[in-house]
Amino acid sequence: MPERRTTPRKKFFFYMRVIDDDTQEILGHMVEVSAIGLQLETTNPFPINKDYYLRVELTSDLGDRPYIVFIGRTKWCKIDVIQPNLYHVGFEIAEIMPDDREIFLRILAKYGT
Repeated sequence: MPERRTTPRKKFFFYMRVIDDDTQEILGHMVEVSAIGLQLETTNPFPINKDYYLRVELTSDLGDRPYIVFIGRTKWCKIDVIQPNLYHVGFEIAEIMPDDREIFLRILAKYGT
């Protein structure tokens, strides 16, 4: 299958969980990140093209607040080939405040490799 990504992604080795801001449920943790989206590793499949209010908790070196919230839209969901009890879910950032985008880009620069 040909590569469709136009924005480079970075592997994410720092454990940073992502929470559904509406339900307070832990959705998963980031495993790849780019300037326009992120990939979560999770235990549940997600429907495609659904918007979620995603909350990312911050460390003090990333921002002056405990978390950022933005709208992420699911673009794809695949079962993990090695661990079939896990899923990888791709989210596109659909809407984010400018200050929160700066923090998100700081996360990408600091923890993405």
